[in-house]
Amino acid sequence: MNQLFARLGVALINLAGLLPQRTRTLIANMLADAFWLLARPHRHVTLTNLRLCFAQLTERERARIGRNSFRNMLRAALDHSILWHADRAEIERYVRIEGEQHLTNSSNRPLIVIAPHFFGLDAGGVRVSILMQLASIYSRQKNSVWDDWLLKARRRFNEPILIQRQDLNMRQVVRVLKDRVPFYYLPDTDLGPTNSIFVPFFGVAAATIPMVSRLARLTGAKVVMAVTEMTRDGYIIHFDSPWSDFPGASIEDDTARMNRELERWILRLPDQYLWSHKRFKTRPPGEGRVY
Repeated sequence: MNQLFARLGVALINLAGLLPQRTRTLIANMLADAFWLLARPHRHVTLTNLRLCFAQLTERERARIGRNSFRNMLRAALDHSILWHADRAEIERYVRIEGEQHLTNSSNRPLIVIAPHFFGLDAGGVRVSILMQLASIYSRQKNSVWDDWLLKARRRFNEPILIQRQDLNMRQVVRVLKDRVPFYYLPDTDLGPTNSIFVPFFGVAAATIPMVSRLARLTGAKVVMAVTEMTRDGYIIHFDSPWSDFPGASIEDDTARMNRELERWILRLPDQYLWSHKRFKTRPPGEGRVY
């Protein structure tokens, strides 16, 4: 049954590519509004995260961000119909690049590209894969239909080096960086207490893997933040300039800085960020659960 629903989902997303952007967005909004009302667990996690990170806002303001984030999430899902099937030229028009020189400059090697969980993440990844080969960590999907669909699409241009999270070994990543292949890394998930440290995220202790700091120290890699913004008619992937004075005094300081850089972009695009992830699932000793 799960396989059947997955095939149906893939078919519906593919069909959405026949529609203009305005229509896809309207459909996504309607589906998201229903999902917001019916998907209580996801709504609860989203609102809990927003209360923790934006205590200064009213409940109504946080609910508006949460609801709009669901709309953007559904729109991004339907937009995969373009990202997964359009030709190179159409994707180059659909996903623009700002700060491309920070990615392509050969002096910025080795290079770690930090790509946080904004809903345009896949759009940015596909667009960059047209320019060059990337390496990234890939989590196998439990459903084989979704897994095959995702893998096939992500391998359309410049076959990426995909390191499975389930088999992750730091030496693999170091080897990739030393081969001067940019490492496209998603840093903002709670992967449990193993190998994590607690650093602030909007003032709340968040279990964070300090991989960026450790890799920069091992390889001398430069670090660039890449955030893909949804626009009315497509996407823009923004590449910041390489971080100066990095790595810094300690792994803890570096990892806290990474979260501050992420906060800066979230404040700019609050409803385009993935708030439905249990970012604060792992708590420091003595602190109770928040979800």
